[in-house]
Amino acid sequence: MNRTILIIDDEKDIRSALTGILEDEGYQVLSAASGLEGIECVRQELPDLILLDIWMPGMDGLETLGKLKVQFPLTTVIMISGHGTIETAVRATKLGAFDFIEKPLSLEKVLISVANALQLQELKVENAELKRSASNYSEFIGEAPVISALREQIVRVAPTSVAVLISGEKGSGKEFIAYSVHCSSPRKERPFISIPCSGIPEELIESELFGHEKGAFIGAISHKKGRFDQADGGTLFLDEIAELSLNTQMKILGFLQDGYFERVGGSRKILADVRIIAATTKVLEQALESGVFSKDLFYQLGTFPLRAPALRERLEDIGLLVQNYVAQFFRREGGEAKAFLPEAVDKLRQYSWPGNLKELKNVVERILIVTPGRVISADDVPNLSGDPSVGNSHHLAPEGSHNRSAIREAREDFEREFIIQKLEENDWNISRTAELIELERSNLHRKIKSYGIDVRR
Repeated sequence: MNRTILIIDDEKDIRSALTGILEDEGYQVLSAASGLEGIECVRQELPDLILLDIWMPGMDGLETLGKLKVQFPLTTVIMISGHGTIETAVRATKLGAFDFIEKPLSLEKVLISVANALQLQELKVENAELKRSASNYSEFIGEAPVISALREQIVRVAPTSVAVLISGEKGSGKEFIAYSVHCSSPRKERPFISIPCSGIPEELIESELFGHEKGAFIGAISHKKGRFDQADGGTLFLDEIAELSLNTQMKILGFLQDGYFERVGGSRKILADVRIIAATTKVLEQALESGVFSKDLFYQLGTFPLRAPALRERLEDIGLLVQNYVAQFFRREGGEAKAFLPEAVDKLRQYSWPGNLKELKNVVERILIVTPGRVISADDVPNLSGDPSVGNSHHLAPEGSHNRSAIREAREDFEREFIIQKLEENDWNISRTAELIELERSNLHRKIKSYGIDVRR
């Protein structure tokens, strides 16, 4: 996969020498002879990295760097100079330069700095995605026959580059199945980028996917790369793809057929090497009949379909899943670990789990929070079925208004802390949080307001 590097230097020999060195390493190289020309090149090409000379006639490198960081704040810039001073290096660093290299240029130093800068970019993208969805990536554990069969299917499809469509109920672990395909493929060292198609307004989803040009729409004050750019060489996971408009579906179909895309507001064809894995909770055959999903896209994605089993199909795995969620909780929160007794796990197996893995995890965390002891028995497991004849007095409201009030306050305290925790896990993105905890966005807004939660972070 090629990365694009722009060289801005008024010396032709320096531009030629750097171009030759970098092209030999497999990079795509652009060049500009002045700061103004370089800024225009960035506007047109959005390179992954810029090598910028400090001493140039007219607009010097520091002024150019300042303008670049204002117009393209995510741009990575390495400064080069033949007359470097500590003061100049400090100024460049404060303006946002990644590194400072002095002339005469060392081939080894240039290549190391370039490699480090590009690697840091990739790590930032990967870490952001992993932080957002790491809590889902261990839900593929289990020994049930449906899980064993699914693993065998993943082994067969992972080495290929074909698109994959994953179906399944909400909370059944579709994203982790996609991540497992990625990790078992030749792309495992490249980014795995996930985007919730139902959590982003329709007018913004194409910008998120493909990026946009400056002025493409109101609020597009600068150029922006999209998720296809970020996933180049790796995998792009489109969760709830059936929520996309037909227009966006056709653009994704075009990429699957031709291997390139266009940014919103642009006309330049951009090649990318991206494997598409899509997921849906809807029955797409019904969406085809109603005309809200493209038949051509369905056939393109349906080469190798996978299905995420519901938790009620693998109740024998609940013990392993509970152990995993308990370990996750105490790694994150600290404190003395707690353990579920076998009879507590057996009681959890008696429930049908309509919310699947997400519901199980939430229930386990709630039990860990409200149970004072270190050992969790069947009496500590709440009545999940809603039948008052089932369950135990430990989790039923005792008689008396004072006790009912205390129970209500405890539940509200738990709910407030739970919402804050999930908002933090999703970088305070309300739409994404609402989707992950399966709550209407308007309801989540009301709860945030009623609990006085400050989301301005």
